[in-house]
Amino acid sequence: MFTPRELALERGWPGKIRGDNVIQLAAQTLEAFFAGGGLAREHNVYPLVDVALRAPVLRPPSIRFFEDERTFSFGNTASIYGADDLVPAPAPAQPRFAVAAAIGDHEQIAGFTLVNDWHAPSLDPPKDRDFATSVGPWIETDYVPAFDFASAREAAARNTRLRAGDLLVAPPFAAGVSEASLAGLGVLRALSSSAG
Repeated sequence: MFTPRELALERGWPGKIRGDNVIQLAAQTLEAFFAGGGLAREHNVYPLVDVALRAPVLRPPSIRFFEDERTFSFGNTASIYGADDLVPAPAPAQPRFAVAAAIGDHEQIAGFTLVNDWHAPSLDPPKDRDFATSVGPWIETDYVPAFDFASAREAAARNTRLRAGDLLVAPPFAAGVSEASLAGLGVLRALSSSAG
């Protein structure tokens, strides 16, 4: 999801990064793009330097944070932030960076992105971690993860249905640092202002 900087659209548009450009796609959201099989007409082309990237999945139907390939807990889908968004944390917060799989068409994994599962240790669970999840900067379809997302997807789908935009988050690979980057997935920064 992106917006041309001069328009500053709150939600933005789905797009495809190709080289130094972003190509606008004819879909309302990235979830709709995935639900449509990853096919959409291409529209305007914008230089990447002239756009602001938004959270690639703005309102995931569900977020599952995995401890291992079978055990997970749910996250708050109403507190999603983009890769460069300032998070208004209710108390001093620590970043916990992980890789997430985004579900697409036919309940299959459509791609991967970075996630910061913010944690405020001074707050009691579950409020210590449900105030913010940062996602982005984009979803990469060709990434090869170290985590066994195929088994995680199977566990998540058991006795239910997965929807386009669902996020399956692997255990954190880094914590307490100001940013995380992985080749192909870009850079996710930890930007927060705390009330405590």
